Amino acid sequence: MTATNLLGTAYIVGVFDVAELAFILFFIFFVGLVIYLNRESRREGYPLEHEQTGVVERGTPLFDAGKKTFKLPHGRGTYTPEDVARDPVDIPAKQAFGAAGAPFVPTGDAMADGLGPAAYANRNDYPDLTMEGAPRIVPIAASHGITIAEMDMDPVGLPVYAADKKKAGVVSDVWVDQAEHIIRYLEVTTNSGKKVLAPMGFCAVQGKGFLGGITPLVDDQTALIDITAIRADQFDAVPAIATAGQITRLEEDKIQGYFGGGYMYATAERSEPWL
Repeated sequence: MTATNLLGTAYIVGVFDVAELAFILFFIFFVGLVIYLNRESRREGYPLEHEQTGVVERGTPLFDAGKKTFKLPHGRGTYTPEDVARDPVDIPAKQAFGAAGAPFVPTGDAMADGLGPAAYANRNDYPDLTMEGAPRIVPIAASHGITIAEMDMDPVGLPVYAADKKKAGVVSDVWVDQAEHIIRYLEVTTNSGKKVLAPMGFCAVQGKGFLGGITPLVDDQTALIDITAIRADQFDAVPAIATAGQITRLEEDKIQGYFGGGYMYATAERSEPWL
């Protein structure tokens, strides 16, 4: 084939047609997409820490996009995560056996030390906010008009019974989520007079006429709050909030971790194998 046709018109690219061009462009795009997604997938949670040596190393630029800067809402500026190295502080636990990945067995109070199911994340120590910038979780009296529905029982004043079937205190307030309009915490005044927050997810209203007529745990109560996560004497050790009427994200995680850890560590029997 010559470079010109019978009419004398020159071919600029010879036999190279549009289909070949589209294929090459798609191939270049696809390879670039794979590299881009691979780099982006390693922004958060990377670099990985070596399980035994604790060495933290970043990958090559081809496989690591580097740190990502997040824009925080409500004028809080920006945040760039730092590389997380091994905590030099000894944790109050020991490995069950000498091998990489062996489980840790607590040597102290696992619930207070935040180990295993009682662990919590070091979230920012400021309150979670609504879209308008107001505190999201507040006592019901401080909310924007949220009330207990007329067909439901107001839990304030109800006694709280724990995993050991003993009275731990009395509900003294209700904390609600202003964004989702649900109860997040029950404020419990313990037997010693201390005020602590119990996550609503760990609370069950029991009594005649409630939840299908469940029989109350004690005969002299028509209704009560049943919290089986921890014992009555452990309520005083629930992580406290620093500011009255306000709970931070870090405080939320600590409280949730404490109650969650109770299902394994509240009693000696719970940490034993089932079989």
